[in-house]
Amino acid sequence: MKKSLIALALVSSVAVADEGMWMPQQLPEIADKLKAAGLELDPNELTQLTEFPMGAVVSLGGCSASFVSPQGLVVTNHHCVYNSIAYNSTPENDLLANGFLAATMDEEVAAAPGSRIYVTKAVENVTTQVIDAETAKLTGKDRVDAIEENYKRIVAQCEEDAGHRCSVSSFYGGLEYYLIKQLEIKDVRLVHAPAEGVGKFGGDTDNWMWPRHTGDYSFYRAYVSPAGESAEFAEENVPYQPEHHLTIASEALDEGDFVMALGYPGRTNRHRLPSEVENTFTWSYPNTVERFRDNLDIIAAQTEDNKDAELKYASRVAGLNNYLKNRQGMLDSFANSDLLQRKQAEHQALKEWVSSSAENGAAYAEDLQAIEQLLAERHAGERDDYYRSLATPRLLGMASVLYKLSQEQVKPDAEREAGYQERDLPRFEAYVAGFDRSYDASVEMALDFYNLKNYLQTPAEQRDAIFDNALGLQAEMSDAELRDLIARWYAETDLSELDVRNALLEATPSQFADSNDVFVQAAVALYPQQQAEQDKAEELAGQIQAAYANYMRAKIAFMRQQGEAVYPDANSTLRVTYGTVTGRDHGTYDGTAWTAFTTLRGIQQKATGEGEFNAPQAQLDAIKNENYADYYVESLDSVPVNYLATLDITGGNSGSAVLNGKAELVGLAFDGTLDSIISDWDFNIDNTRSIQVDSRFMLWQMEVVDGADNLLKELGIK
Repeated sequence: MKKSLIALALVSSVAVADEGMWMPQQLPEIADKLKAAGLELDPNELTQLTEFPMGAVVSLGGCSASFVSPQGLVVTNHHCVYNSIAYNSTPENDLLANGFLAATMDEEVAAAPGSRIYVTKAVENVTTQVIDAETAKLTGKDRVDAIEENYKRIVAQCEEDAGHRCSVSSFYGGLEYYLIKQLEIKDVRLVHAPAEGVGKFGGDTDNWMWPRHTGDYSFYRAYVSPAGESAEFAEENVPYQPEHHLTIASEALDEGDFVMALGYPGRTNRHRLPSEVENTFTWSYPNTVERFRDNLDIIAAQTEDNKDAELKYASRVAGLNNYLKNRQGMLDSFANSDLLQRKQAEHQALKEWVSSSAENGAAYAEDLQAIEQLLAERHAGERDDYYRSLATPRLLGMASVLYKLSQEQVKPDAEREAGYQERDLPRFEAYVAGFDRSYDASVEMALDFYNLKNYLQTPAEQRDAIFDNALGLQAEMSDAELRDLIARWYAETDLSELDVRNALLEATPSQFADSNDVFVQAAVALYPQQQAEQDKAEELAGQIQAAYANYMRAKIAFMRQQGEAVYPDANSTLRVTYGTVTGRDHGTYDGTAWTAFTTLRGIQQKATGEGEFNAPQAQLDAIKNENYADYYVESLDSVPVNYLATLDITGGNSGSAVLNGKAELVGLAFDGTLDSIISDWDFNIDNTRSIQVDSRFMLWQMEVVDGADNLLKELGIK
């Protein structure tokens, strides 16, 4: 039995070919694998973040993107700029439906408030500065506070270089820390987005599915001051000139070819403990799925006859649908897997390895025992707070954040809590400014009723008397009484007014206390308790940080003993993943073979003229007339649209540049297949497939359908 457990654990732990979201500096460790797979560059070249091709890859702060011209043109996914398209849309000029093309730079429009392009300039290991000798001796909240002080000092020193945004990211569960310095481009403009019937063709029906026929691409442009410095939007600003940009491949991409994705994956969980896996799949994800479904139904009902409200919530609905299908897909995959059993076997094998020698035991045993107890405490707290956290009205959430900001602004900047310093004010300003285009009182009132009704139905011991008193909630309220109470809140608040929200950005704590706004009053009343809860959470977090880091130290030592390089879980930092263009022998959902490429024929076959499959007529005419321009592929007898690859990606990789072995652009990653998204937790080469939009389809659509000749010329397409 012991041998079988260890064997099962090693299967779970050891990285397989194509697996891994590798830090660029790790690539020399897997150089042989990369060269064997088809990389024609020296892997050492990919470690240089300011050189080609890594220097062309940028972050949008949630999506990935890349420079594709010397004039700051940036390509990413359509769904990554969706909020900017919606922000510039009105019922009279619906850019979401019709698409947008700036024929000249003068016609480019400002992206949604807060949009940013981050260009990485440097990465430095700062582990010994974050966890210095004194910090290493601390536990609990003292440890958290010390880490934060070190973090703020490092970041402040880095940001003395004006126009740059710096951050310290944790790797391997707090075992290592890296300082990342990025040029923060604040003037971001929308250049081109295809019609929704292209960029979102198939909608939620096709989301996470194959075959796929979605033109998920769009373009931004980065602007800076005439002096070349980071600057807010201004007419006199000029296009940013990147040191490096990608070029689109001239050679055809075929099945079996090497590809690699360069981007900023959000978060994976492959190093999690068994208890975390169990808590996630038996409690967290099921509750999330239920809540998202209900929220989508409420928003749909409230916006059915209100086009303006529908546009305001379009981005939120798209996000909810995406996450809903993602989480449900993970639950379905988990139910049909032995993931938990393998994680348990892996952890048991690790513990046996730790106990196999006195040296290992002295180094790791205590923390391996402690981490399980600490995680159990955290999970219990999350469950107790679940319904109350959901029940907080959106306007109360805004008031609470702004009141916390006012409290922090009383302090010297260096003493403020991270996230509330002077460097963070633009984020708050964008949050306040963009609120109007994502808010409708009738929708929020309906969502509040749903969430508060669920909260009031929880057992009395799980409710919060201070929260109830702040909002005037009573345990035995009828539905009518609750609706009346919510209606009074919205009748008595002015937070829907931009000038009121702007005034709160600069208000003092005493001015908040003097306010008669119902949500501001509630925020003031709740603040002391929120701070006490934060202190308690930080005490636990500090204990977890120390134990988790040592757990990861043990796991890395265990895996390296097996001869394996160990990549860290994704954490929104720049990563490289590689694979091949590959279909699948069978599809779980349709029982048929999945070819590597889809073609224009699929668009023609799926198009219904309405809803999610409303392809533009100009596109359908071009397909019918076999107007393929220079993008025809004989083996497909059409133009390729999307393709499958074995790339190891996750959320945040959306918009990642997919390159061939010569580092030429061959597409953009935008999705995965439904039965493989559990790869966030458990990579399986047999079914893990990423979905990319083929660069040839992008060019075909731009040339033949949208007439984007100016952009094709800028991209160097003859």
